[in-house]
Amino acid sequence: MYTGNLLGFGLAVSSSAFIGSSFIIKKKGLQRAGACGTRARSGGYGYLLEPLWWIGMFTMVVGEFANFIAYIYAPAVLVTPLGALSIIVSAVLAHFLLNEKLRRMGILGCVLCIVGSTVIVLHAPAEHSLSSVEEIWDLATQPAFLLYAASAIALVLVLVLYCEPRFGHTNMMVYIGVCSINGSLTVMSVKAIGIAIKLTLEGSSQVARYQTWIFVMVAVTCIITQLNYLNKVGYLLLSFVF
Repeated sequence: MYTGNLLGFGLAVSSSAFIGSSFIIKKKGLQRAGACGTRARSGGYGYLLEPLWWIGMFTMVVGEFANFIAYIYAPAVLVTPLGALSIIVSAVLAHFLLNEKLRRMGILGCVLCIVGSTVIVLHAPAEHSLSSVEEIWDLATQPAFLLYAASAIALVLVLVLYCEPRFGHTNMMVYIGVCSINGSLTVMSVKAIGIAIKLTLEGSSQVARYQTWIFVMVAVTCIITQLNYLNKVGYLLLSFVF
């Protein structure tokens, strides 16, 4: 268990480094695309022709893959809080590479991210050992979690259908809210997929279980949604430049 937690910790930290760097690389790509005539505020897809944006996307995929593997070996309560380190990596790189100065409040925010992640990791409850995806499914279908999931989906729909058309072009918190709320469901589904893969490799195949594929569909849906709205955050940030 200790070795698994240590491996998961290392993968989670490296994942944060890759993901944090990817935001900077993709933003540089969006800037280049905007300089060539494709304005970020237009909401087009001209950035797909920019190689630097694809390098940033590849870096993000590597980071997400490392994060996914970390969920296989370590508890979610250890891996998830370490994702906040990507914010620090992005802030530091933006300070040096994008000339976005990190001021006192920004430094305070980075310190709070470190403190918050440390507190959660040190005081998180022990993870219950799971032997099949069916056990995760039983937990995910408890009334309390179903109520939370329904509330999260309803809130995302409100943000997408009501808030985005009215405030999305001027307030990035709409997009960030969609990504954050989706992220809570992503963590649950990715953890389930990670356990399914681990158990399958150990000889207890989980491929034929319908619960596994439901978790896969949830994860794919949430990830695609988050990527879409992360790019919209990039559009909004660049609209103040171009």
